[in-house]
Amino acid sequence: MRTRSGTAIAGVAALAVAGMALTAVFEPVWAHGPTRQKVRESIEINAAPAKVWAAIGNFQDMGWLPPVTKTEGEKGNEIGATRKLTLTGGATVDEELYKFDAAAMTYSYRITTVDVKVLPVTNYSSTLTVTPSADGKGATLEWAGAFYRGYPNNDPPPELSDEAAKTAVSGLYKTGLEALKKKIESGS
Repeated sequence: MRTRSGTAIAGVAALAVAGMALTAVFEPVWAHGPTRQKVRESIEINAAPAKVWAAIGNFQDMGWLPPVTKTEGEKGNEIGATRKLTLTGGATVDEELYKFDAAAMTYSYRITTVDVKVLPVTNYSSTLTVTPSADGKGATLEWAGAFYRGYPNNDPPPELSDEAAKTAVSGLYKTGLEALKKKIESGS
């Protein structure tokens, strides 16, 4: 009986070693794929935080973002509110609000529908937050997003890669933040 138990234990040990060897060989393949990307941009605006919040705090109005020509939505600033952004050229982006805190001057939303030719991302979520600037003389507006590239499989085409996604989102954020700063500081 001991011989059989010893043989069984040796067999299990051999399988464990073989399994570790296979894992080492195939792990790079199994581990490959898209990773969550993050972009964070901020801008200092020479205006009171309340004034900046007044410009961005209505989820149903994204008119401050240059490529947006029209915003249509439902449920105002309630959790679950939706909006459809129509962009220059006619493309649309559907979004949903999942966090809103007027007292903290922040809200978070996710894209529910977008063509990756418009914005090369999937599973996108974003947060806008207004805080007093470090010097106390203005406001800081931060726009932070997390997302996956537009191509979910291995070996994405260049226009749907991690880098393309980060570049597109960062460019959008910078354009929006700079336009908002100009609008608020000029009083228009």
